[in-house]
This record gives sequence, structure tokens and C-alpha cells, in this order.
Amino acid sequence: MKGRMNTGLGEIVINPDVIALYAGSVAVECFGIVGMAAVNMKDGLVKLLKKESLTHGINVSISENKISLDFHVIVSYGVSISAVTDNLINNVKYKVEEFTGMEIEKINILVEGVRVID
Repeated sequence: MKGRMNTGLGEIVINPDVIALYAGSVAVECFGIVGMAAVNMKDGLVKLLKKESLTHGINVSISENKISLDFHVIVSYGVSISAVTDNLINNVKYKVEEFTGMEIEKINILVEGVRVID
């Protein structure tokens, strides 16, 4: 479902893919996040996505102009997962709400793997 807002001059419609791309860009800037992950359900394999494929690691659902986000991420080895996820939630919530003008209802983070950074 698309996000809709009525203004005095007309209606604004936001595609969930736009929100996913923006949220993915914000997420990979966060400390401790290596990147977004794609999970192959058949094999159970986790693959690190390239920057061009950020939206594949994020699920966006919009109901009653409230956004719910699911992130599939890979984190850096040796960092506190709770600190990284708290940072991710706070940054994404603030920036996506400012970007869209819509409220974030829920952010779920699924840590799919750990990678050593060179």
C-alpha cells in the first residue's frame, strides 16, 4: 500500500520502494552495519547485497499512513549488536519520518550474519 497525504493543494503519494531505498541508504551509513542481507529461503544462505540492491533487504508496509520496516542486516564482527541496532533504529526513525512526513510505527531488525571488516 502506498503512503498518502492530503495537502491543501492536492494529494501526495509515496511508493514503498522510495521509502525502502531511503531507509536502506540511512541504514548502511550507521556504525556497525556492513550492509543489507538477502536470505535464500530454499538454501538458507545469506548474501550481502550491493549498494544498488538495498531495497531487497528491507520490507516496507504502510497502513493508515504509519510505516513498518523490516531490516535484514549483516553487522560487523566485534561490535555490540544491541548498540548497533539502537543506533540504526534511532537514525532510521528520525530521518525517515523527516523525509516522508509519516510516522514510523515499528522497526524490526533481523541480524542475518556477521562479517569481519578489513
